[in-house]
Amino acid sequence: MVRSILGAAGPKVALDTQVSVNTAARSRLNPLELQARLRQKRTTAYVEAMTRLDAGGHVHGKAATDALMAAIRAEFPDVQIDAWPVGIIAKCFLGAPYEVHTLEATGGIIQHFKGGESLPQGMERARSLARSGHYAFIEVYTDKLIAVGVNGQTAIIEN
Repeated sequence: MVRSILGAAGPKVALDTQVSVNTAARSRLNPLELQARLRQKRTTAYVEAMTRLDAGGHVHGKAATDALMAAIRAEFPDVQIDAWPVGIIAKCFLGAPYEVHTLEATGGIIQHFKGGESLPQGMERARSLARSGHYAFIEVYTDKLIAVGVNGQTAIIEN
């Protein structure tokens, strides 16, 4: 309880205790449906958003990261978050010494990596594919890689 000092009234603070929950629950796709869904061509908007990772230079702000996370949510509205890619990796065009850059889908962290630096969360297995420049980017999943071309076409590479 707040006590008044010298007769002054204490500050009135209103707390909003309502919690907003997205009630549009995503249904869980069975493994065959999920595989078919992930094999689908990626939208132009999604491919463009992911290929702009280099546009902001070496450091990205929260707004840019939030926009990329929104693009992932928009691309996979019917896929539960535990089936999203753990990260996305692409060839880096910032120039030497940078080789590839990553977006960790779970934390929205964008990082540029120099040649020889280790990549996080199992993304190392996608490094040579991303570095080749044959694909716009590589989605890294726990059990597979999905290479996405500049036209949105996908190729699944199982572990």
